[in-house]
Amino acid sequence: MNISSITNSLNTLGINNDKTADISADKSFQNMLNDAISNVNDQQIKGYDSMEGIATGKVTNLQEAVQRIEEAELSMKLALEVKNKAVSAYKEIMRMQI
Repeated sequence: MNISSITNSLNTLGINNDKTADISADKSFQNMLNDAISNVNDQQIKGYDSMEGIATGKVTNLQEAVQRIEEAELSMKLALEVKNKAVSAYKEIMRMQI
């Protein structure tokens, strides 16, 4: 069994202070938001395709199809929670006294 250090794991995930600073400097918030929405959309499309495959019997690996459906559901739930937090933060800012 190969056990690597936590810094190696973080580097492979792209969680490095230098790299994240460069990435965030290149992308605007709008671009990051558009990318996140398109990722959620792609997950939803894969989920619907898997559901269609299960319904028509074209799926060869049922485990993989169910996994895609669950990933689509979780990505949608995450997107909704992020939206709810953003709306809540906006409402909190609007209630602030100047």
